[in-house]
Amino acid sequence: MAVPHLEFNVTIGRQKPESIINTAAKCPFCDRSQLTDIIDHEGSLMLIKNKYPVLKNTLQTVLIETDECMSELSIYSPEHLHHVFRFGFRHWLTMEKSGEYKSVLFFKNHGPLSGGTIRHPHMQIVGLKDVDYHEALDPTIFEGILLSEKDGVLLNLSTKPRVGFSEFNVITRNAENTDRFADYVQTVVHYILHDFPGRSCTSYNLFFYHYEDQYIAKIMPRFATSPLFIGFGLPQVSNQLEAVAENFKARYASRLP
Repeated sequence: MAVPHLEFNVTIGRQKPESIINTAAKCPFCDRSQLTDIIDHEGSLMLIKNKYPVLKNTLQTVLIETDECMSELSIYSPEHLHHVFRFGFRHWLTMEKSGEYKSVLFFKNHGPLSGGTIRHPHMQIVGLKDVDYHEALDPTIFEGILLSEKDGVLLNLSTKPRVGFSEFNVITRNAENTDRFADYVQTVVHYILHDFPGRSCTSYNLFFYHYEDQYIAKIMPRFATSPLFIGFGLPQVSNQLEAVAENFKARYASRLP
């Protein structure tokens, strides 16, 4: 089933600040005294309405993860990492349960190839009033080579990636077990940014899904997107998936929960 397009307001989009590439630009999340429309605030975490709501018929919110502009998810302390995920999950699922939206997106962009514009670590939670993202979801994108499993949370490497090549999935049925879930996500993000085989990677996307009775994070290294996917919707899978899986397990065995 084809999903309706989201309408993007180009006029608002042109006003958005850009600091992900131009790191000398003023960061809108650093001066907290100037932030408005604050929904919730816990320590250095803050959930605010997006000042630039480019998507029609949505509620766009921003989860500011830390007050340290140049920090990054892969280096958070366990305590802070777990706080971010508990806070994010709570607001994501609260918006889902509100009944005001057909579906709620929860995601993170990092790096110049991620599609983001702000360097300061943040996630986004977006309520869609007219669109259900599940209608375009193929559950096979969450199948993969098992890398690790503990306490009801599993990590795998996609054998049928959504966009292409190497994508990682973290899956649980327990929305309360966000600490172990977060540990796996952080381990993969560190691997992508510091040890990804064959080529340097500076960007990733983190997408969260509530699919049937599962809570899933897909961690996607970002490079220039394949023209086969852009033009024809044809994802590609690496012929070296097993090698990537073995490389990850060999290098990160000590980091796995």
